[in-house]
Amino acid sequence: MTAALPANGYFVTYKEQYYRLFHVHLIQYPNDSMENIYWLEKAIKAPFANPLFALALIENEIQWEKYRYLFNMHLHIKLIEQYLSLGNKYNKRNAYFYNAPFRDQVLESLDIAESCYRTALLYWDEAVSWANKANERRFRWIELPRVQFWQDEAFRIERGTLNYARTIRRELESLQRVRERFQAMETYYLIENTSE
Repeated sequence: MTAALPANGYFVTYKEQYYRLFHVHLIQYPNDSMENIYWLEKAIKAPFANPLFALALIENEIQWEKYRYLFNMHLHIKLIEQYLSLGNKYNKRNAYFYNAPFRDQVLESLDIAESCYRTALLYWDEAVSWANKANERRFRWIELPRVQFWQDEAFRIERGTLNYARTIRRELESLQRVRERFQAMETYYLIENTSE
């Protein structure tokens, strides 16, 4: 028998390392979203790696500054997407009469969905703030080709074509309408059952 080879590991320390742990499955279960949220939140708190290990080619200080703004913006956008995905798993789109017996469970589920949406809204404010920094006039002609998609996100935020606040508010309004229908359903369901 041969001895096992030692595994060479390393500590995950930097934003770029945590970001590489983020992944999206074809079918996203709540645990997958929560795992991604964990890695992305760790990435937000972590320091940046040396520019040599950046996800874009960094050749000067101004590129490095823009890269950091774009990266922070992108992390917040990914967190928004994960919280929206998680909230959608708990959101009930319609209040069907046959769900009345499960009213308490549905209302609890709607509370979880609302919490996810409200958290996503907080991250949106941060994403807009970082996008505004990345879109400052002095960065207009600074290109980072390897993270062009991040620059596109910042541009879309500036133009208003990427607006998660609008989406989140629409989801919260829809959720509130469903919640009100479920709360009104209790009286109807109890009256129907007691008359028999």
